[in-house]
Amino acid sequence: MITLIGKELAKEGVSFIFYGAVEECSDCRFKASCVDSLKEGHRYTITEVRDVEQKCPIHECEKVKVVVVENGEFTILTDSKGIFEGSSFDFNRKGCSNKDCDFRDMCFPEGISKEEKGFYVKDLGKFKDCPCGNSLEKCIVKIHD
Repeated sequence: MITLIGKELAKEGVSFIFYGAVEECSDCRFKASCVDSLKEGHRYTITEVRDVEQKCPIHECEKVKVVVVENGEFTILTDSKGIFEGSSFDFNRKGCSNKDCDFRDMCFPEGISKEEKGFYVKDLGKFKDCPCGNSLEKCIVKIHD
């Protein structure tokens, strides 16, 4: 997928979460190729930076570059049942009562909504440090396009 991103951020391998368009984007002639192609709340990873720049008043140096992005990968903690590399999953984590857990951001990562469908990229093995004693697996996952 092609989009535009601030010139300073336009580097292969950089991941970002799209939080939505700002008001200035509504009248921009590049809106369709910039923000309309992205889904709010999703994580993307830049896979290619093209040598094309455009002016953009909302970015720091007032320039954006054309980039190719794909859905980003996440390292998560999830229930240990049914994890096979390449298999699909529905991301519907159950609640957790431990709001102060050091690992909460891996169980409920920003950039994946509850109804997401994706696949397991890599199983990193059992996670034995859950303070609640849950049987968890550490995995790298990717959301389907």
